[in-house]
Amino acid sequence: MSKFSSPNAFADPEDSQLVADAKKAPVDPVEYSYTERDVIVYNLGIGATEKELQWTYEGDDEFAALPTFGVIPQFPASSGLPLDWLPNFNPAKLLHGEQYLSIKAPIPTSGELVNEARLLEVLDKGKAAAVTIIVETKDKKTGEVIFENQSTVFIRGAGGFGGKRTGNDRGAATAPNPLPKRSPDAVVEEKTLSSQAALYRLSGDSNPLHILPEFAAVGGFDQPILHGLCSMGIAGKHVLKKFGPYSDIKVRFAGVVYPGETIITEMWKEGGKVVFAAKVKERGTTVLAAAAATLLEPEHAKAKL
Repeated sequence: MSKFSSPNAFADPEDSQLVADAKKAPVDPVEYSYTERDVIVYNLGIGATEKELQWTYEGDDEFAALPTFGVIPQFPASSGLPLDWLPNFNPAKLLHGEQYLSIKAPIPTSGELVNEARLLEVLDKGKAAAVTIIVETKDKKTGEVIFENQSTVFIRGAGGFGGKRTGNDRGAATAPNPLPKRSPDAVVEEKTLSSQAALYRLSGDSNPLHILPEFAAVGGFDQPILHGLCSMGIAGKHVLKKFGPYSDIKVRFAGVVYPGETIITEMWKEGGKVVFAAKVKERGTTVLAAAAATLLEPEHAKAKL
């Protein structure tokens, strides 16, 4: 039996009663089916090109999903977990703060998966709540775990419920990943398409913030913004190209990218991991911080380059 089935699997003695009760609430598994076409749409959505046939042509001998495809199957499960038990919950005040993806097995290029989602950690930040949702994604037929995701969201105005204020150390998922005090070992610059967000949303995140100018204006933006997970995917592709495959990747969303802007990913190899940061060239704004990927051991690494 999966640990996700136990009501107390993620109980914490420091939790307030409100949080303890929310963690016990049963959550139904969410299925996700996909084809090679979905993999290609995702790969294109994070900037793969027609010349990179291993990512954009299903007939290529090396055809593969880019590693950050792992954030896609879990999205309906993590975004569907109810948060309206929080005080003053307003979905318009929700910000995606951090994402951690662990790749547990080779990524099928098509398949039927099952997601189990649970509340992992809920922090009272005073004027806001920080909620981390954990999702385990398995192959429906074999039961093999393919991905684990931890998504942290901040809900402004939903704090003050008591309980934990500081999160636990969860290893790579919470590592601060300070940037080394030396020049980067690798730098990749990539100009996004003006249609990048319109393309990326076809992979499942249909939030109008990324397509409707009037909705973006309500959020305080001059125009629709690129999905944070798209920026993560682009930077993750840069890490793969420069250093090879990785078993996990974590980012903090520190700023926004407008479609058409240029993302610069600066990378430092530190032992078995690559610490990286991403910024927008045109405005000099950092968009991904506290970020790193754990490289696969050489004997396990077969880079799809």
